Amino acid sequence: MSSSNNRLPYRPCAGLMVTNSDGDIFVGTRIDMEAEHWQMPQGGIDSGEDPLTAAKRELMEEIGTDKVELLHELDGWLTYDLPDHLIGKVWKGKYRGQKQKWFLFRFTGSDSDININTEHPEFSAWKWTTTDVLVAEIVPFKREIYRRLVEKMTPYL
Repeated sequence: MSSSNNRLPYRPCAGLMVTNSDGDIFVGTRIDMEAEHWQMPQGGIDSGEDPLTAAKRELMEEIGTDKVELLHELDGWLTYDLPDHLIGKVWKGKYRGQKQKWFLFRFTGSDSDININTEHPEFSAWKWTTTDVLVAEIVPFKREIYRRLVEKMTPYL
């Protein structure tokens, strides 16, 4: 990463690990990704918005349901840098990566409550996956964050 990119701030983001009654984790494939990489729901925190409110908003925007209960909020923030080829292309070039506040939710609905065909869809497909394969399925530049999430959230699953 060039030194000028180091001066860019991190984009504040809420991340959501949503687990079902079997302990599996919700992931979706992004509409804007060419390769088949999966990710958990996440999204920007609006100015003046608290992270939990943003997380609940993102649930509705990305998976079309709010049938969840909060199990755990990760202490602190996790950060990642974008790969060089994406700097300047995403988020209007304003950010070097994201700082994420993560929440673990238990999904209380049924699979039929999930609707990724929202007003502004972000996922082209979704599935439940297990923690033992989650990290391998994620876009490479986010894998370290996901490793840490699995480690930190597993006691609460």
